[in-house]
Parts: sequence; structure tokens; C-alpha cells
Amino acid sequence: MSAVKPGYARPLDLRTGRVDLAFGAGGRAMAHLIAELFARAFANDYLGRGDDGAVLPAPGPGERLVMSTDAHVVSPLFFPGGDIGSLSVHGTVNDLAVMGARPLYLAASFILEEGFPLADLARIVESMAAAARTAGVLVVTGDTKVVEQGKGDGVFITTTGVGALPAGRDPGGARARPGDVVLVSGRLGEHGMAIMAQRESLAFESEIVSDSAALNGLVEALYAAVPADAIRVLRDPTRGGLASTLNEIAAQSGVGMELDEEAIPVSPPVRAACELLGLDPLCVANEGKLVALCAPEHADALLAAMRAHPLGAEAARIGTATSDPQHFVQIRTSVGGWRMVDWLSGEQLPRIC
Repeated sequence: MSAVKPGYARPLDLRTGRVDLAFGAGGRAMAHLIAELFARAFANDYLGRGDDGAVLPAPGPGERLVMSTDAHVVSPLFFPGGDIGSLSVHGTVNDLAVMGARPLYLAASFILEEGFPLADLARIVESMAAAARTAGVLVVTGDTKVVEQGKGDGVFITTTGVGALPAGRDPGGARARPGDVVLVSGRLGEHGMAIMAQRESLAFESEIVSDSAALNGLVEALYAAVPADAIRVLRDPTRGGLASTLNEIAAQSGVGMELDEEAIPVSPPVRAACELLGLDPLCVANEGKLVALCAPEHADALLAAMRAHPLGAEAARIGTATSDPQHFVQIRTSVGGWRMVDWLSGEQLPRIC
């Protein structure tokens, strides 16, 4: 859920307007739709935080509950590094993890198209089960629907997760402060470019493999390394990539961001693919990376904890939060100048998660 500053965009045309792909891309248009339609209609204190999940009171004392849900419509269904089954587990587990929660349970809803091969369905379900075991979560309930041939696209999966939030943890998009350090857990853009390369039959000297993975183990390692209140914000930069994620945090917290382009890890194959296709790797989706904003005095310890974990071996310190009433995200380029890092506008890569 995201906030859009008043007067920053034209109101939605709810009388004659129509849904377009940009509404699902994770950028400015999606934030606009959420703020003007869903958040307004469903307004409550839990939803109003605008984070990746809702922190809910538990029936008893101690830990709180966190709940999150995600729909998965990726095309193709199978891609280097994963498939829609494992992705559906990783996506919801990660949304819970970046809320500081320990993921516990998942619900899964399948929409199947008539005529879809059962062998492919079994492969997806087995992959999903393996991902759940690795992440340490149970799929405890679900639902299945079948639509007529031509009315779907093979398989769509929605997963809803519940996790437990230990006392003292409260990361959130509104908690960043000027001076906080921005860290990323590894190389950006691998999931989105793996999907695009598979979809468009693009061949590169080195295969681009999706980074899809469950981040809850990495998050636990971070909380073991520093005091809980030192971790201000955790996010997984999925749709809209790092650019939209940092703009969202800047708007929620009322800060700016200054980044260092040379410090941001991007693999040579992803960089080459983005240059070939005219894409910005900062706007390309990830499914196994996290962004952390932390108190500056704990940044070195948090970075070391990231690098000590298999999913954070290439973690980097990429910038700082600043005092900026305009909430701009800016980047120092490799040639020494500055440019704006804006929200993703439109839809670069449809159907990537």
C-alpha cells in the first residue's frame, strides 16, 4: 500500500476510466490506484500504515500477528531459477519477513484453466511444497477453481500468510530518519530479467537466473546482529524495483535519499540485458533481495550480518536518507553527476510475479 501526495496526480476517472497494465506494475500508477480506490474504501488503522503486511493484535499477551497476501500471474510459468509455485511461497513469506515477522502458515488459492496439463500442475505443486519446507512454513488451507479454456492463462495462485511478530520489532516504511544508511542484500534485477529473457527467447553468454528465494532466514540473522530498533525499514523490492521501493519509503517517512550508483550491485549479464532492452536495472523486479534502512551506528554490523548469510553475500551499502521536504530520491552517477530516481512509470515488464 502506498501514499500519493495530494495534488501530485490527477484523480482517477472512476466514471469512464479503465484498468491498464500500469496499475499492476508497482510504480506511480499503482500507488495512485491503491491510494484513491482501495485505501479510501477499506480505510482502517492497520491498512493505513501502508506496509507489506498488517500488524494485528494477537488473542493473548506477547507476540503480535502479521498477515499478508499476494497474487501470482507470472508468465512463463517456469523460468530459470524457479516457477510460479516456488514464487508464490517466496513472495508471501518475504512480505511477512520484511515486516519483522516469523512466517508460520500459508493459505493457497488456485485458479486453473480447463485443459492445463496435470503433469505441469503436479510440477508446480511439488515445487511449492519444497519451497514451503525450505522456508519453514505450512500450507494449512486453500481453494481451487477451474475456469473455461481461454478464460485463464494456465494457473494463477494467490497465497495469504500469517506470521508472529516478536516483541520489540517494528520495522515500517514511515520509520526512516535523516542519516539512516541504505543497504541492499545483493545484485538487483535478476528476477525480472530472467523472466524477460525466457519470455523473449533472448540468449546471453551467461544465463540470467531468477533470485527467487525466501528471505526469512536472512531477516532473522539481521535481528540477531543488531538491536531491533536499529532496523528502521525492511522491504523486498519486487514490482517497480529498487527505484519505486525507495520512493515509497521516502514518501512514507518524509525523507529524501541519496544513492551512489557505483555502489549498487548489478551483475554484468543483467546490466547488458537492460542496456540492450533500454531498461533501468533500478526499476526491474527482484524476488530474493531486501532493502534495509538502519541507524548509522549499526550499519557496519548489519552489513556484515548480511554478507555472512548465503542470500546476502553480495550485500552493499548504497546510500543514506536525507532531510528533504520534497522527498526526492537522487543518485550520484558513475561520472560524478546527479540524477533523479523516480517511481517506475508505466509497465516495463508485465507479468513478472
